[in-house]
Amino acid sequence: MKDELCADNGAPTTSAAELTTLLQETANGNTDSFAEFYQSTRSRLLARLTFILRSPILAEEVSQEVYLHVWIAAGNYDADRGSPMTWLMMFAHRRAVDRVRAEQSLADRERVFGNTQFPPDRDVVYDEVGQRFVERAVAREVHKLRGRQREAVVLAFYGDRTYAQVAVDLGISVPTAKSRIRAGLITLGRRLSSSLYDLP
Repeated sequence: MKDELCADNGAPTTSAAELTTLLQETANGNTDSFAEFYQSTRSRLLARLTFILRSPILAEEVSQEVYLHVWIAAGNYDADRGSPMTWLMMFAHRRAVDRVRAEQSLADRERVFGNTQFPPDRDVVYDEVGQRFVERAVAREVHKLRGRQREAVVLAFYGDRTYAQVAVDLGISVPTAKSRIRAGLITLGRRLSSSLYDLP
């Protein structure tokens, strides 16, 4: 079955063989053949690019890059490796993916720049005071824990120890270390949930 499509201007469909001839003539610098190839493929190309890019404006921009490539690289087309439309769409797909990545990269840079140059409005002093209040409240409640729970929690979170290391340091089994740490955290969570309501 021939690879055919309808030209934008309503002209009869153009077969793969005819498109191949147009590409060969374009490679020889024939601007009329290039214009005919453009008119014969533009509609389908734009539809594909719009589907990938989700933007008719970007699709139009990328299509210009694609056809510039056609004009420059028409001589590289090899009919044994696929139809003219396959060749065209393959390059168009690569260019569209490159544009998607470029647009995403630009959006990421703008977001980072915006966050850096224009940070969200907030009361820095209040945040620092609040953080210190929380730290003091945690330290106070840790100090109130029962002896065995306190030493296990302090080793795990202030000493940055694993369960196994806490067990070795305290001379207890790993399950016992886990049990003490979990019990201590449950107690801390319960006490802090009420004491932090006192935050000014």
